[in-house]
Amino acid sequence: MATEYGQGYGLDSGSGFPGSTERRHRLPAALRAPVEGRTWRELAHVLLSLPVGILMFTYAVTMVSLGAGLLVTFLGIPVLAAALAGCRGFGALERTRARALLGLEVGEPEPLRMTKPGAMAWMGAVLKSGVSWRALLYAVVQLPWAVFSFAVALHVWLLGWALLTYPLWFWALPMHAGPDGFQLYGDGTHRIYLDNPFEITVTALVGLLFTIAAPWLVRALTMVDRLLVHGLLGPSRLASRVVELESDRGVVVDTAAADLRRIERDLHDGAQARLVALAMDLGLAKEKLQEDPRAAAQMVDEAHGEVKTALQELRDLARGIHPAVLTDRGLDAALSAVASRCTVPVRVEVDLAERPAPAIEGIAYFTVSELLQNISKHARATWAGVEVWRTEDRLMLQVVDNGVGGADVSGGSGLAGLVDRLDAVDGILVVDSPAGGPTRVTAELPWRGAHVR
Repeated sequence: MATEYGQGYGLDSGSGFPGSTERRHRLPAALRAPVEGRTWRELAHVLLSLPVGILMFTYAVTMVSLGAGLLVTFLGIPVLAAALAGCRGFGALERTRARALLGLEVGEPEPLRMTKPGAMAWMGAVLKSGVSWRALLYAVVQLPWAVFSFAVALHVWLLGWALLTYPLWFWALPMHAGPDGFQLYGDGTHRIYLDNPFEITVTALVGLLFTIAAPWLVRALTMVDRLLVHGLLGPSRLASRVVELESDRGVVVDTAAADLRRIERDLHDGAQARLVALAMDLGLAKEKLQEDPRAAAQMVDEAHGEVKTALQELRDLARGIHPAVLTDRGLDAALSAVASRCTVPVRVEVDLAERPAPAIEGIAYFTVSELLQNISKHARATWAGVEVWRTEDRLMLQVVDNGVGGADVSGGSGLAGLVDRLDAVDGILVVDSPAGGPTRVTAELPWRGAHVR
């Protein structure tokens, strides 16, 4: 954790990549949007959605209707399976198109789960897969939205550029615009033309407004496309949760293994080594007891000191596994004991009407203990504070110090390890540590009440 305090984020407001945003973009975003690459990519996505939507809708409706009609025979099942498989393929195409044109990263949905090989197993897996039916739903509902967004985007975009460039083509193409200019209204007796400089200027300004508004309108239309792709073509919440829990389980297993290795190392290098030396010293003292009682007494006295040191190391090791004071008296007393060992004065406030579950209580204790050790080693602070309270179904922890700041969870150790531990139980760690301090670390843990006191 030596890299977490005393180093900032490495960038300030005036640094960064060459040609920072402030230097590259001299125009406001509203004026820059019509010519940005993102705008043209989003427009291309909207325009392509119509032909792609027609293709998907036609395929889905035709194949599903054919399969439903053939269900009276065995042929209906393979046709329906082929229809759903094709929709899954279109879903992959749409995810690729959204990634290329909208910059939308959507994870791959869960694959087909086949219990055994064979065509029948494949058809059963396709028909039972929720991904297949969501892809079919996307193929059906995407077309109406594609028609609407295509019409709106194209008309607004063409109208804006046509009006904006009206002075140019009014001057360059008089025979097409007419000698009197563009006609707004006309009947048997009255005609209104845009033919004088004022009207031409106003027309161009209106076109400028439409041109500026068009990219934002297209962006709003593509937001619906993003929702459709993400909601219907991405992994389901259940699948995402399963992946997250598998990842958290791996973190918990790795953390437990690391803790066991640490305990083994501490026992081997600490208390065990002292006890071995103690046994040897007592053996020598026993041999010298008859020959040189004074030297034997001195060796026994030294062995007594080694026993005290070994006992202290064992207590520290036991406290690192799970302190007895935490089990007996709860977080308030346990955190006060940890605070008393910190190198700076620490104010501890615990406002809990009841105790959380032992697992949550233990994680909260070790989180605060790790943060206070960080303060002792790296913060160069003169005071610190610990607050613990409950908010609805969350256990809140906050550790504050007035040290040098610069704490960062991206260092790869220390705080990053705490993030992994908390994430394994659906917890959150938020670090606010500007260079120069102060540092405020807030942790959230799910509240689960203790069933056994």
